[in-house]
Amino acid sequence: MRQKLLGIVEEHERLSELMCTQEVASSPDIYRSHAKKQAEIADLVHCFRAFQEEERQLRDVRELWESEKDPDLQALIEEERDHLVALLEQREKDLHLLLLPKDPNDAKNTIVEIRAGTGGEEAALFVADLFRMYSRFAELKNWKVEILGSNPTGIGGYKEITFMVSGQNVYSQLKFEGGGHRVQRVPATEAQGRIHTSAVTVAVLPEAEEVDVSIDPSDLHIDVYRSSGAGGQHVNTTDSAVRITHKPTGIVVTCQDERSQHKNRAKALAVLRARLLAAKQEEEETARSADRKSQVGSGDRSERIRTYNFPQNRMTDHRINLTLYRLDSIMEGNIQEMIEALVAADREARLIAV
Repeated sequence: MRQKLLGIVEEHERLSELMCTQEVASSPDIYRSHAKKQAEIADLVHCFRAFQEEERQLRDVRELWESEKDPDLQALIEEERDHLVALLEQREKDLHLLLLPKDPNDAKNTIVEIRAGTGGEEAALFVADLFRMYSRFAELKNWKVEILGSNPTGIGGYKEITFMVSGQNVYSQLKFEGGGHRVQRVPATEAQGRIHTSAVTVAVLPEAEEVDVSIDPSDLHIDVYRSSGAGGQHVNTTDSAVRITHKPTGIVVTCQDERSQHKNRAKALAVLRARLLAAKQEEEETARSADRKSQVGSGDRSERIRTYNFPQNRMTDHRINLTLYRLDSIMEGNIQEMIEALVAADREARLIAV
């Protein structure tokens, strides 16, 4: 590991020197490429240099302890030695984590699809609640949310809603949200105060660029039709809604939220590309490790990952046995603690698997 880390430090220094040359400084594209590579390894280099400095300090402390004859001073030196040993142990764990291969999708924007499952109108209302939760979280992170498609119900819920979240490292934060979300609460329409259990599914897809997924136009069947549902005076006046069917896979994407057929088509294609990329990556991952599952779950839509219990003000994530008794705050978008716990569990699982 040390040789690998020394090589990474050398690469960091080489990039620094290159970026100071006239040739690179005068070419914005090359400069940005080098800066990006350097930024990707900067945390690792910083951690390794701190590790080397603490190793040097530990050697000096041990030499001082061996030469010191005063028992009181020796005791003080031993305390410093033990402190440095603990620091080095933690620093070594940090280095192992930083050396883990990064998910190439982590920095990408993300398409989130939320669909009502069992529970009828109550499930549709919870789709709206989850959409609001993720939207509030995005606000806290200074991310942008754009609705790509939706199927609203008459009382404020959604049978389904698809939206894009754009910003810095969005997928790295949201990728563990995929799966089945169960809600337990008394519906507004329940006269006798009984608790109902409903379910929705969430799919989290990294945005796919055209270079990630090539789509043959001949593989697409595109229908246009008039929008339906809420939308004001323009609804049912023009054929602006778009339905795209990808014939090889049977994937169907619809979009009718925009008044422009062109915009609906672009949004539908963005969702289609993301679904095709997700399917491709899932196949590759299955081929690589057919018998291994991540500690935080497979991300399968049918897998129940979390329960939201409103009477108890409780949220439980079943993959990592995390329970928080502040559901009211969580539904306002304060989900960073939960996300950090999932990210940490994933790192630990990958460390074990190495």
